[in-house]
Amino acid sequence: MRKHTYNAARLALGVATLATAGSLSFLVIGSANANGVTGNFPTNVSPVVGHVYLDDNTVGANTIGAFYRHADGSLSPMPGSPFPAGGAGTGSGLASQGALQLSSDGRYLLAVDAGSSQISVLRILWDGSPQLVPGGVVSSDGPTPVSIAVHGDLVYVANSGAVGPNLTGFTLAPWGQLQPLAGSTVALANGSEPDDVLFNSIGTALVGNLTGTSQIESFFVKGNGLLVSAPGSPLTAQGLGPFGSEFRPTDPFQLFVSNAHNGSGLGTVSAFDVAWDGALSSITGSPFVDGQTAPCWVEITHDGQFLFTVNTGSGDISRYWIAPNGTLTLVGSTPVGDSGGVGAVDARLSPDGRTLYVDESRIGAVGAFAVNGGNLTELPGSPTSLPTGATPAGVVVN
Repeated sequence: MRKHTYNAARLALGVATLATAGSLSFLVIGSANANGVTGNFPTNVSPVVGHVYLDDNTVGANTIGAFYRHADGSLSPMPGSPFPAGGAGTGSGLASQGALQLSSDGRYLLAVDAGSSQISVLRILWDGSPQLVPGGVVSSDGPTPVSIAVHGDLVYVANSGAVGPNLTGFTLAPWGQLQPLAGSTVALANGSEPDDVLFNSIGTALVGNLTGTSQIESFFVKGNGLLVSAPGSPLTAQGLGPFGSEFRPTDPFQLFVSNAHNGSGLGTVSAFDVAWDGALSSITGSPFVDGQTAPCWVEITHDGQFLFTVNTGSGDISRYWIAPNGTLTLVGSTPVGDSGGVGAVDARLSPDGRTLYVDESRIGAVGAFAVNGGNLTELPGSPTSLPTGATPAGVVVN
C-alpha cells in the first residue's frame, strides 16, 4: 500500500515514550526547553511529527535524502543526510512513479538503485535516520529498476531497461532482507518501458504502466504472490504514455492513470473499474481532460475525494474532484514555484493528509503544499533543497 500511518502513529505517542520512532526528534527539536532538554534549541520551531525521504539517485553511490517533517508542513534536513543506499544511481531523473516505498509495517524503506540494477532496503531507526540492513542490497533481477510496489511482505519491481524489461517479485523478511519469489518474473516487450507498478489496497490486483508502448498490464494476485494476467491485458491505454497511477484509497476497484505524452496542453487522466480478476474497464467519460502538458505523477487524498496530478511539462498540479462512480471533474491547477515547476515529478501526501510533498527533481529539491480539500497552497520556504548532485526519484512521507 502506498500510504501507511505506522510511523506517524508511533510519533503521536512520542510525548509518552522515548522508544518510538521520531519521539526524540519531537522532544528535542519541537519543544526541547519545555521538556527539560538542555541545549541551544529554538523554542519557536514547529514540532517534528514525521519524516520525508527521497531516493537521491546520485551517480555512482546512491543515497537517501532525509528531512524532519514539522507540524506546520515545513521541512528541515536531518543530521547525517544524505544516507548511503548501498547501490548506485544514474545521476539523471528517473521517468517513474514509486522509486522509493515504505514497507507495510513502516519499518523499512525500499529504494531502487537504477544505476546498478539493484534494490536497497534500509531500516528506519528510532531517530528517523535510514540505515542499510545487513544483506540489504540485492539484484532487481532485471535491467534498470525504476518502481516498487509493496503489499504486506510481497514486493514487485518494475525493471525498465530497453532490453529485457520485466516485472519481478520478492518477499520481504521480518528483518528486512528481500528474497526472490520463484516463478514471479513477467517478461515484457523490449522498449515497453514500464514506469510504475502498484498494488490495490487489498493486494488482489497489480498493474504496471508501459509508457513505451502505451499499454497497461493488469494482473490478479494469487495467494502465493504470483501473478495471473487479467482478461484483456495488456490493455491499450486511452492516451499516449500512460504514466502515473493510483488506486482510490477508499475503493480498491477504481484505478486512475495519467496520460503524459499526448502533446502540449493535451494531457488527460483515465479512470477504470477493476474487476476481481484484475480486468480493467473504462469508467464513463474517461479519459478526462487535464488541459496541461505531461501529467505524470498521481496522488489521491486519503478520503478518496480529490486527485492531484503533477504536470511535469507545464509546471503545475491539476486538481480533480472524484465522484463516487469514479468520474473526474477538473477543479483547477496550482503552479509549482517558478524555479522548480517544470520538471517536478513524484508527489506524496502526509499521513494526516494536510500536506502534499512534491519531488522537484530538476532543481534537486522537495516542495510542500498545504492541502485544503481540493485546494493546494505552496508553503512559505518551499522548496527545500537536497544536497548537490541529487536527482531525486520517489518520495516517502511518514
